[in-house]
Amino acid sequence: MRILPLILLLAPAFAETRVLKNFTLIDGTGKPAAPGMAMVVVDGRIQSVGAKVQPPPGSEVIDLTGKFVMPGIINLHGHVGTTVDLTQDPKFYTRETVEQQLQIYASYGVTTLVSLGTDSDPIYAVRDAQRASRRPNTARVYTAGRGMVLKGGYPAAAGMRYEVGTPAECAADIAELAAKKADLIKIWVDDHFGQEHTLPIDLSRAIIADARQHGLKVAAHIVNLSDAKELVAAGLYLLAHSVRDKPVDQQLIDSMKKHGTWQTATLTREISTFIYAQEPKFLSDPFFTRSVPARVIDALKGPEYIAGIRNDPDFPRFPGLLDMAKRNLKRLSDAGVKIGLGTDSGPPARFQGYFEHWEMELMVEAGLTPMQVIVASTRSGAEFLGARELGTLEKGKWADLIVLAKNPLDDIRNTRTIEAVYIAGNRQKSGTLRASVR
Repeated sequence: MRILPLILLLAPAFAETRVLKNFTLIDGTGKPAAPGMAMVVVDGRIQSVGAKVQPPPGSEVIDLTGKFVMPGIINLHGHVGTTVDLTQDPKFYTRETVEQQLQIYASYGVTTLVSLGTDSDPIYAVRDAQRASRRPNTARVYTAGRGMVLKGGYPAAAGMRYEVGTPAECAADIAELAAKKADLIKIWVDDHFGQEHTLPIDLSRAIIADARQHGLKVAAHIVNLSDAKELVAAGLYLLAHSVRDKPVDQQLIDSMKKHGTWQTATLTREISTFIYAQEPKFLSDPFFTRSVPARVIDALKGPEYIAGIRNDPDFPRFPGLLDMAKRNLKRLSDAGVKIGLGTDSGPPARFQGYFEHWEMELMVEAGLTPMQVIVASTRSGAEFLGARELGTLEKGKWADLIVLAKNPLDDIRNTRTIEAVYIAGNRQKSGTLRASVR
């Protein structure tokens, strides 16, 4: 009986302790950057952070003089597992593929990802192992499992989504997702510019109501203002894309604020629909090429791929959709609607990790300040997830952070000057990354 108290007494001596010092802190709360800061991390959590921190005896001390530290990026809309190179197919979906792609996200400082609606069963094993260990070796993952589309509607289920046609079918699929402990539900409400059938509002309402019975919230892929209004009024939690057909109006703004509905803009998703019609400069950017095989870059530069982009019958629409998405993001942000970062990265030619930094740049182009974008990408993402231990660099939180060579408040593109990434205090294996070509 005397041994147990002795073990408990000695336990703190074996704690893993790291001290980061002499950096400028951007903590994710929206407070001004604070120079000359230090942080003590014990077993992955922030024990203390401030200007006067005494390193505990035996701790590893890391001098970050001249560096900037911000929280890891939280992406509320990405995808893993189904795409290899430029081909999307559910046959690729394995635990190994998921973990490899989560490592790519992590290497770019995306420390938490919501995989939104094209997942298969391996995602649950990855997620559950992460949560059991409490200190994952890749980006933390949340999942909506398989999303829902109208039977015979748009987009095609493609082996990645449930097809539904009745409230009973919706209820059965939600029950299955709830049994697997999905983190939320995803639906697609899109008529492909009036060319195809989409999930009708009565089924969307049934899905939102059934999900609520299981303690789950619903995110929706949308394009049109009219669909957004109906879904938000029904209790939708997340507009997973910007409204792109019309300017948002005060009615939608008021409804989103009333219902607590969130917005992710996925501006990179929009730009990806037309940017490859001519060779974009980022294809030679070392910050991009470090994670993309040369064969993929060669394919994107090839005449066949470029012609495929240009020959899409909807191609002339795409630049206007991006412009509308930007304008609507700015108006919603100014009105006080809750904004998170989302990219829709993961499908072909929407590159995991790189697109999150590009999204932040596009958000600033839309009129948000760098600080607003950083908060949306960190603290707000954690708030969306109800993840109180993530999102900001404060005492008691997990030490999910990025070390930067330059100040992202001066230029949001400085989020690309990554020198190290830590998840739960563990430095990721990617090593020093080269800064982006300007």
